[in-house]
Amino acid sequence: MQATGTFTVKLEPQQPASVDSGLGRMSLDKQFSGDLDAHSLGEMLAYRSAVDGSAGYVAMERVVGALHGRRGGFVLQHSGTMDRGAAVLVVNVVPDSGTDGLAGLSGTLAIHIDAQGGHSYTFEYALP
Repeated sequence: MQATGTFTVKLEPQQPASVDSGLGRMSLDKQFSGDLDAHSLGEMLAYRSAVDGSAGYVAMERVVGALHGRRGGFVLQHSGTMDRGAAVLVVNVVPDSGTDGLAGLSGTLAIHIDAQGGHSYTFEYALP
């Protein structure tokens, strides 16, 4: 199945675990609209290298709401890298993280950012 829509995200810098690590930490607060009508909270850990356009991040976010009308929650795991501007991002549902009407959910969420900075998603998923 496929779900599409838009989302807004608020990022808030957080104190890193170690000030000498070169890592940045942010809290995530997202509101999804469309086929996924949900709210999520999460944390991101990132590193930006001295080479322009090279960086990496990981994040976990807990999503609670409705997916095509089925209510429940699940966790998304992000893994992203930029290699001198070439981006690779994978956002997967953590296995067995689905609850209530979303128990057994699996899938991959693609994030799209338009030229004006607007965020949208395409969520390819399966439910039992």
